[in-house]
Amino acid sequence: MHPTQNDLPEATRKAIVELLNAELANAIDLRLQAKQAHWNVRGPNFYQLHLLFDKVYEDAEEFVDEIAERASALGGVVDGTVEVVAERTKLPRYSQKIKTGKDHVEALSKTLAAFAKAARAAIDKSDEFKDKDTADLFTGISREVDKLLWFVEAHLHADS
Repeated sequence: MHPTQNDLPEATRKAIVELLNAELANAIDLRLQAKQAHWNVRGPNFYQLHLLFDKVYEDAEEFVDEIAERASALGGVVDGTVEVVAERTKLPRYSQKIKTGKDHVEALSKTLAAFAKAARAAIDKSDEFKDKDTADLFTGISREVDKLLWFVEAHLHADS
């Protein structure tokens, strides 16, 4: 931990930084999975899905930065390397065999849902440590991910 005048107790800051780094791995993985879908989508809804997946990527990039900066602001060391992300992510693995737009939508929906669930758990954990600022950060992320999930899942209901 780096020295800081932040008034949260050091033990709290350490625990929160661990939580933030765990969620950072998930956020980086979400970002990369969205880009994987963006690059590889094909089919009749290509252009619309291509743009939608890029929107998920861009929003995930903001989540990554917000989470990493919060960890750093608390005096923590940010762990965002590829090796750490591969080891720590709790998101479902993105299949390299996906071909259709619908399959990309289904895969990214599962990833978004898992990320949202983890963000909500991080809200509760932050509250346990009485860190309202980190809880608020994850509340905002959770709300945005739920909206992204809605946008992506809407493509699964084309016949409705």
